[in-house]
Amino acid sequence: MQTAFSPALPGSGDGVRVFTRTVKHMSGGALAIKIIEPGRVTPTADMVDALQNGDLEAAFTWSGYAAAKAPVFGVFATVPFGPGPEDMTSWMLEGDGSRIHREAYEKLGIAGIPCGIQGPKGGGWFRSDVNTVADFKGQRLRYGKMAAEVIARMGAVPVPLPPGEFFYKLQQGVVDGGEMSTPAMDAALGFDKLGLPYYMPGWQQPSAVLDFLMRKDKWAALPAALRVQIETACRANIAWMLGRSPNVQAIAMEKLKASGVVIREWSADVLAAFRKNTEIVLKEQAERDPDFGAALANQRAFVQQSASWRVMSRLPNPQQP
Repeated sequence: MQTAFSPALPGSGDGVRVFTRTVKHMSGGALAIKIIEPGRVTPTADMVDALQNGDLEAAFTWSGYAAAKAPVFGVFATVPFGPGPEDMTSWMLEGDGSRIHREAYEKLGIAGIPCGIQGPKGGGWFRSDVNTVADFKGQRLRYGKMAAEVIARMGAVPVPLPPGEFFYKLQQGVVDGGEMSTPAMDAALGFDKLGLPYYMPGWQQPSAVLDFLMRKDKWAALPAALRVQIETACRANIAWMLGRSPNVQAIAMEKLKASGVVIREWSADVLAAFRKNTEIVLKEQAERDPDFGAALANQRAFVQQSASWRVMSRLPNPQQP
């Protein structure tokens, strides 16, 4: 199983190791999954192709890498201002999320199992202040596809970069800023050493689904008991990531501050511009791709259904005015 995430990194990387260990224990050793480092057999973005061609037996990845095949995967991978990890999990496990996810992968000849829910990313690292909408004009920024369309509407210049190149391009001034990952991942990758401000929150990706993938015929060839054990291990992995993430991210934020990183919050005007342009980008994508539009509408309707309960069930925070 090739992974999109280095097993040495926190969060999604940890999730790879925990998942494979859980499968081995649940199956009593009948099924052992060998982890292959990112890019070893095929580039991370091409793992679906490698599964279809039989070059890989399995993959552990982010739903967004399949969005090049079908835009609907963007609904699972990164919806700016979309559901947080709790609501995403509820939609996937209680709503129609898993069904839509499964059917989208089946069209590609792949068995796709939701196998992790990643929490919010950081908002991004910047070489200069971005406190007003005007500050984005001409900025060369690295963001994912939908977020890139949002910032482009604000005058920024999206620069597509593989994750492994972002640190050095930012350090060299080839780009002016952009997103990497969660605070824990960013800290592990040494972004604090750049001496740049870190903006929060991660409006562009409040949550993301991670997937275990196999070619459909290979998956069907597994004994039914092993398939159930993999599915159960994936659900356990989702619960483990949800339970661990808030603590890990909080510790990472404290470490970033201790190393001299200045944490800044987006201004109200900038957040409003992000949100306004996000709605335009999502509307245009929904019009271009009916499957994306239907999945997004389904997700939003499910989350809205419990909105009143979320508000009524939360105790006021005494630390906030």
